[in-house]
Amino acid sequence: MDIQFLGGAGEVGRSAILINDSLLLDYGMKPATPPQFPVGTVEPEAVVASHGHLDHVGAIPSLLSGDRRPAIHWTPPTRELALTLARDTLKLHGGTYDCPFTGVEIERVTQVSRTHGYGQPFAAAAHEVTFFDAGHIPGSAHVLVDDGETRLLYTGDFHTDDQRLVAGTTARPAADVVLCESTYSDVEHAARDGIERRFAESVRTTLWQGGTVVVPAFAIGRTQEMLMVCEAYDIPCYVDGMGQQVTETFRRYPGFVCDADALGRAKSHARFVTGGDGQRSRIAAQNVAIVTTSGMLSGGPAMSYIPEIRRNPTNKIALTGYQVAGTPGRDLLETGSAEIDGRRMPVSAQVESCDFSAHADRDGLCSLLDSYRDARVLVNHGDRCGDFAAELAREGYRATAPAIGETVSV
Repeated sequence: MDIQFLGGAGEVGRSAILINDSLLLDYGMKPATPPQFPVGTVEPEAVVASHGHLDHVGAIPSLLSGDRRPAIHWTPPTRELALTLARDTLKLHGGTYDCPFTGVEIERVTQVSRTHGYGQPFAAAAHEVTFFDAGHIPGSAHVLVDDGETRLLYTGDFHTDDQRLVAGTTARPAADVVLCESTYSDVEHAARDGIERRFAESVRTTLWQGGTVVVPAFAIGRTQEMLMVCEAYDIPCYVDGMGQQVTETFRRYPGFVCDADALGRAKSHARFVTGGDGQRSRIAAQNVAIVTTSGMLSGGPAMSYIPEIRRNPTNKIALTGYQVAGTPGRDLLETGSAEIDGRRMPVSAQVESCDFSAHADRDGLCSLLDSYRDARVLVNHGDRCGDFAAELAREGYRATAPAIGETVSV
């Protein structure tokens, strides 16, 4: 089996792996400024998507330009999420180099889409492929690829601990090669219940002091998780941005979430923002939490809320996820200021980072890999892939960290 890394190797973003020159696993974009896309030119016979986040599916429509029509395989929620992201990208960046596809390609996605559930083998580009629940977001999958000689387990993004929205992965299918994400390979997450309590106490304190809390959150997965936390702790909240639409998407697929009733209660507890900047300005003056995109402050309604609340040190910005280098969210954490809508803005409001990660930490990564001590391990999707691979090698694993553009034969 030949495995070529077109993106996601030694970095977080633009995941793309080509198997045997014919089967493409993921095809995402890196949400930097400007966005980055997988390297090289690829014309796969089929595409398999692990889950519906921008860095894994954001560039998929571009594969359908010209006369190319590869089938695209994914779970039902991943299909819906990928189309939502594509339409949003087109709306924001259509006609520029930041958007590598048109509405025509998005429409073609619906024509070549093939959906599959967990544990249901299917054929793709002369390979047998099976999805297993990865515990990352609804519809996320480990991807097992069998070419008749070698079995590759592409972990995609995964979590081994339970979240309110989805349960942690327990799948450990037999494999000869494991292509493993490593986003938090040097981090140990605190217990989720403790993180939730600290978040709730922090938000309540700010509201009691008369402040407003802006909670930047990824639209897919994190927004719904935060709404469920707010409902559980009776925190008054609004939800704004694409997270509203994604919440409705997840409610249409109750079999892919832990507790569909709890998600329904969270949706009823939150107030959906339906107006424009005038309504947002009024909301920003209230003693409430505002769960809004984007999670890295690189767009979305957060561009309206942050300028409104940034000058008051009683207010708070509670970041809830990983901040990629080069994004305004990362800048805010490191410098206390951020570029918002083209302007560098100092922020006097308090800035906190809450570790609501949907990725496995070091212990979670090692617990999965412990089932594959006899397998070849390829490490990707992380800022320190080489270091983690070296640490695994010292533990007796046959582990390496490929580079972008590299082809590994196994």
